Amino acid sequence: MIALVVIPARGGSKGVPRKNIKLLNKKPLIHYTIEAARKVFEDQYIYVSTDSTDIKSISEQTGLTVPFLRPEHLATDTANTRDVLLHALEQFTLINKQEPDVIVLLQPTSPFRNESHIREALAQYNSNLDMVVSVKETNSNPYYVLFEEDSKGFLAKSKKGNFTRRQDCPKVWEYNGAIYLINPNSIQKYSIGDFNKVIKYEMDEWSSHDIDNVLDWKIAEALIHCIF
Repeated sequence: MIALVVIPARGGSKGVPRKNIKLLNKKPLIHYTIEAARKVFEDQYIYVSTDSTDIKSISEQTGLTVPFLRPEHLATDTANTRDVLLHALEQFTLINKQEPDVIVLLQPTSPFRNESHIREALAQYNSNLDMVVSVKETNSNPYYVLFEEDSKGFLAKSKKGNFTRRQDCPKVWEYNGAIYLINPNSIQKYSIGDFNKVIKYEMDEWSSHDIDNVLDWKIAEALIHCIF
């Protein structure tokens, strides 16, 4: 199976400034994802998609080559994942003279996702699917703790159900942002949110930790000494 591996790393992080290259336990954050990817895939199929020369340079400290920079219009706050993946797919086809069987999207904000997780998710993928996506069981179950305001301004459960204990509610899954295995044909037709044939790859809560803000970063600093 030929995989296009995309590690998206825009330079303009706001929640944690320069997040993708900020040191986590003396290592740039993006290095964790690059190292996990290189244990599964050949370097020629791994693309760090970035608009930043600093991120390019620090990524290449691992020995991986970053063959192109992302165009400016794909590095704004409004740029979407689909357009970034289509750009990487176009570059992959030009460079490798072939099309991939699967697109592997690995966000650098998931430092505790490792090569075992990637291999296990890959084992679930086939070309009849739109996507295999990593998930964790959500703590915010819509049958129990999530509420919306009704037309009168009163809170009502987001999802109706007659449950008195959380453990009796149906399991609900949340994308954890760590692994997306995407059918190249599907992404050329639809956005990820419009996919229908999607199956889950379940991860535990620690491995699922995603860094979006300063609190997430502080938690990662605490977790890293337990996981590595």
